[in-house]
Amino acid sequence: MQQQIEIGNDQEQEDTQALSFLDHVEALRWHIIRSFIAVCVCFTGAFVKMDFIFSNILLAPAKPGFWTYRMLCKISPATCVEKINFSLQSRQVTGQFTMHFLAAFTIGFIVAFPYIFWEFWSFIKPGLYQNEKKQISGTVFSVTVLFVLGIFFGYYIMAPLSINFLANYTLDPMIVNQFDITSYIGTLCMIVISGGLMFQLPIAVFILSKFGIITPGYMRKYRKHAVVILFAVAAVVTPSPDMISQMMVGVPLYLLYEISIFVSFFVNRKRKHI
Repeated sequence: MQQQIEIGNDQEQEDTQALSFLDHVEALRWHIIRSFIAVCVCFTGAFVKMDFIFSNILLAPAKPGFWTYRMLCKISPATCVEKINFSLQSRQVTGQFTMHFLAAFTIGFIVAFPYIFWEFWSFIKPGLYQNEKKQISGTVFSVTVLFVLGIFFGYYIMAPLSINFLANYTLDPMIVNQFDITSYIGTLCMIVISGGLMFQLPIAVFILSKFGIITPGYMRKYRKHAVVILFAVAAVVTPSPDMISQMMVGVPLYLLYEISIFVSFFVNRKRKHI
């Protein structure tokens, strides 16, 4: 009799665990659905207004009158951009429509990203302890602000510097730069999104510090190595040989690293007092 009761209790526990797992899967499904709907709404808005977006946003870094180029002129006459030597072409039958669709989807994802992250956070938040919720309060706000700053940094700093250099780089005067529209839009979107992701460095350090994987002492110890890597990244992202362009990218990345050290220090001090 006792054995039957124990078997029954075990069966009830298994059913409860299975039900709990299915509940989590169902909740995750709805979070994904709502995120997908948000992307679709933003995608639709971008798709409808793509003529304005293409002319005033996506093609703007390819024009000498772009804000970044005007600011470079004010910094030094030697860095003025008077002409960007390339033209855009569509070499495929579906090229322009494909770019219309992909550009609208990319913009839709960027605009909806804060909401997507909020949905993700809403899914994992109930599984945290109360003290953990307090310790990482404001995560959605921080991620959103850093992502937006990174997007602006990628669009106004990284993208125009890279496009200007690559457009004016020639092996021989006989070779004319005629870029395919898919190549241009793909490069621009990759650079801009990379900026948004790079600015998540403090958040990544915050999480790693929470698990004790990274400490401020470790980051200070390898600061010189980090500086070399960060400026190497700046040199790759902005292949222009002039120091001004590399400094415009490298210095903000270095400041992010220093901010990340402070974040790690703050997290580790909190962990020691728990």
